[in-house]
Amino acid sequence: MYTETKILSLLSSRRRFPPLNALRAFEAAARHLSFKDAADELSVSQSAVSHQVKALEDALGLALFTRRTRAVELTRKGRLYYPLVRNAFEDIAAGTKLILEETSTHILTLHVYATFAIRWLLPRLVRFEEKYPEVQLRLHTSQLDVNLDQNDIDASIMIGQPTNSDLNYDLLFDAEMFPVCSKRYLDRNPELSGPQDLERYTLLQVYPSASDWQVWLDANNVKGVNPESGLQFESYEVALTSARQGMGVALAQHPFISQDLIDSELVEIFPGKRIRNPARWFLACRTDKRDLKKLEIFRNWLFEEIEVDSQFRS
Repeated sequence: MYTETKILSLLSSRRRFPPLNALRAFEAAARHLSFKDAADELSVSQSAVSHQVKALEDALGLALFTRRTRAVELTRKGRLYYPLVRNAFEDIAAGTKLILEETSTHILTLHVYATFAIRWLLPRLVRFEEKYPEVQLRLHTSQLDVNLDQNDIDASIMIGQPTNSDLNYDLLFDAEMFPVCSKRYLDRNPELSGPQDLERYTLLQVYPSASDWQVWLDANNVKGVNPESGLQFESYEVALTSARQGMGVALAQHPFISQDLIDSELVEIFPGKRIRNPARWFLACRTDKRDLKKLEIFRNWLFEEIEVDSQFRS
């Protein structure tokens, strides 16, 4: 049974690392099975490698190599230790490569909601790649907002209000909200003639944006309808897909719903009852990243795409 003292002792021992140079010398020598070849790789003398390995063995209190006249061999302990040290150095190399890529001048790391990515951004990215091959986009899709002060994200396409004074917000567009359902669902429920009738039907709610339904209901002076009584989904994309399958009434946001309406996959239930979402769409980034060339290129392209998109026109 582990006592508290034993556990603290184990934790403390895990933090006592051998000297890094000694580990490098051991890893190279074990990989080559040669102190000379290890020395050539590390650009040091053979004697330096030998001393580093001996220092490591002394620190560990065991032999890692059997020295012979013209060669060295790993001991049983050395054979056990080598793959662990090798893998650790490979992990460090891979991690270093990753963070250097994250801060690369040509990789733009962008946080975006799944619905926006699927329904608007992805179909247009081929044009961005063709026009700006020097900028590589790395997309992180999540329904939750990111902390741009703590995450390795260059910018976020988000909906909300500009509340953080440390961030730069570029307004992209406003969105309209209105209820939709499939034609089949509407045919099954012909008495769904006014917003008050929604109290008898299944509402499909997006729980990361839980207030949206209530905002629409309040704006249309609808009482007694509980949007939390229906089904809950993590994104508008899933909610709208469920609505297309006849599972209930979803709240849609223009312009992401346009193609569904054109294809008659979904029907706007109450024409004339649209409201503007008080939350607005922004491209947000830290103020110190505002003028990054890669971000400036993407920002300008985004504005151009929105400008020519007929869905954003009144």
